[in-house]
Amino acid sequence: MTESTHDEAHGGALGERLNWLRAAVLGANDGIVSTAGLVVGVAGATDDRPALITAGLAGLLAGSMSMAAGEYVSVSTQRDAEKAALAQEKRELRERPEAELEELTELLERRGLTRDVAGAAAVQLTERDALKAHARVELGIDPDALTNPWHAAWASFLAFTAGALLPLLAMVLPPADWRLAVTVASVLAALAVTGWSSARLGGAAPDRAVLRNMAGGALAMGVTYAAGSLLDVAGV
Repeated sequence: MTESTHDEAHGGALGERLNWLRAAVLGANDGIVSTAGLVVGVAGATDDRPALITAGLAGLLAGSMSMAAGEYVSVSTQRDAEKAALAQEKRELRERPEAELEELTELLERRGLTRDVAGAAAVQLTERDALKAHARVELGIDPDALTNPWHAAWASFLAFTAGALLPLLAMVLPPADWRLAVTVASVLAALAVTGWSSARLGGAAPDRAVLRNMAGGALAMGVTYAAGSLLDVAGV
């Protein structure tokens, strides 16, 4: 039992790290695409560097704050739900311990243990820490590692900002004649990296993910550049 629990803890920790890493990659990807679309769209209407910097910074700050706020709200809701589930489980353990012991035994049986072994394991787990046992086996929650909304918010903020800086710098640093080409090339290369990374983290083949990512980014930049150019022609 000790060895199994040890492996499970490592597996859970690894899964949590992979989820955070995947979220960081996707946040960076969002920053790249949204900011690239914004600055390329503005570049279609004007080559004024201050206007491009203003638009890029506004998009970076708005996007990163929006991502952070959304992640904070989402994870806070998840944490509240986890706390409510743990409180209910604690109540049930206090009010009907025998029924909860039987429930834990049945859950362990469903995982492949024989009735006798499941019963003995349920008794040992209950004696050690009944709430933690039910939280992990029944609810899939680790009471000692509840999700932290502030960590999630900062991670999203930083990931989006890191991704958004690439198209912003690529647009404002080169000479005017090279801005668009440098930005498009840099963005497509970065999207190839994030597409490959997200596919590998998810255990999928990277080829399609890379092509989808690059195609989506190219489409976003093409649409916004066309819109900016039309506005420039219209004199808006």
